[in-house]
Amino acid sequence: MTAPTSDVILERMMALHPKVIDLVLDRVWRLLDALGNPQNDLPPVIHLAGTNGKGSTQAMIRAGLEAEGKKVHAYTSPHLARFHERIRLAGELISESYLTEVLDECYAANGGEPITYFEITTCAAILAMARTPADYTLLEVGLGGRLDATNVVAKPALSILTPISIDHEQFLGSTLTAIAGEKAGIIKRGVPVIVGPQQDESMDVIEATAGRLGAPISAYGQQWHIGEEHGRIVYQDEQGLCDLPLPNLPGPHQIQNAGAAIAALRMLGMSSVATEAAVTKAEWPARMQRLKTGPLIDLAGNCELWLDGGHNPAGGEAVAKTLSRLPQRPTHLICGMLNTKDVTGYMRPLADVAQSLTAISIPDEINTLPADTTANAAREAGFAKVKTANSTADAIVEIVKADPSARILICGSLYLAGHILRSNG
Repeated sequence: MTAPTSDVILERMMALHPKVIDLVLDRVWRLLDALGNPQNDLPPVIHLAGTNGKGSTQAMIRAGLEAEGKKVHAYTSPHLARFHERIRLAGELISESYLTEVLDECYAANGGEPITYFEITTCAAILAMARTPADYTLLEVGLGGRLDATNVVAKPALSILTPISIDHEQFLGSTLTAIAGEKAGIIKRGVPVIVGPQQDESMDVIEATAGRLGAPISAYGQQWHIGEEHGRIVYQDEQGLCDLPLPNLPGPHQIQNAGAAIAALRMLGMSSVATEAAVTKAEWPARMQRLKTGPLIDLAGNCELWLDGGHNPAGGEAVAKTLSRLPQRPTHLICGMLNTKDVTGYMRPLADVAQSLTAISIPDEINTLPADTTANAAREAGFAKVKTANSTADAIVEIVKADPSARILICGSLYLAGHILRSNG
């Protein structure tokens, strides 16, 4: 089968800069200027940064806005199965023909100058969204914030900071204060900022940045509150109380993500229709996603099969809490990790809720940790029963043989999650 034209252009773009990540904005500004500065023509922008919860929060906001009849652009990264997932125009994934058109235009406008893959594809997304009518634009930061390629909108409608924790230290700094400083770089003068739950060090940085820029803060635990009561969630801010169903996205951490989404929707003047849709209609794959069909399900037999792409210590804690709240069932992990992650930190909370871990290498991923290395990290994290397998399928078969009514969670990396969604489709 012939590859889509967009894949050919994307492959060509990979060669424009030797580094995958190189955090400066000069190249982005140069290309946007060559394109006529489309960032100035976007529908009102909601800009999201943070370590965990950006994608889920964005999905909830989009569900709420769309329930109000709004047309919404959304940009997110990385993709799982196809690049097109990164760009949603007025509610629909970008078409192959239009993606090819804007990629080709950006490649030509760049004139062969150095630019990273993320930078040039972000410019393509901005170009497509600027040319398509919509009511709102949701922009999710790729990495950091201050120097991220999405940080080019002078006056967003809202900025949102989801929980910040240690991750990407090689690019953002080795302390929580340094990382929070990079994330808080999306705050703009006079633009309201919604702040999810934060550790004290992060909150100090956020408050100082917002104060310096005159950006009004609406923060969890201060201007808004959310919690679970009697199997529902109760949200409260200065506008009053909301009594809502639990989020349809699984996991207790999604309650706090829902809080940030509700705070944003209420600040934008949306009704109760939007807040209810945010928690009942949001969809976000590979975040504690229960797999229901496909060849892996056939292999799993009577076992439950779940998929999650969380990959840092905070993500591991969130997954562990989610598993602990599911109906009791022996749980076995199939785990593949990248060599850029705190693997032991991710696994440590999971060792308390799973009976075993089978380590695999992520197929076709140059930065995968070898299965043996992942297995050693699992032992260090406290797993008593650790094995390796050549593939996810092999791991499932072995788990089913030993425990035919278990819960199996494939986890550790969004790149592994993407491979699973492609191969199991």
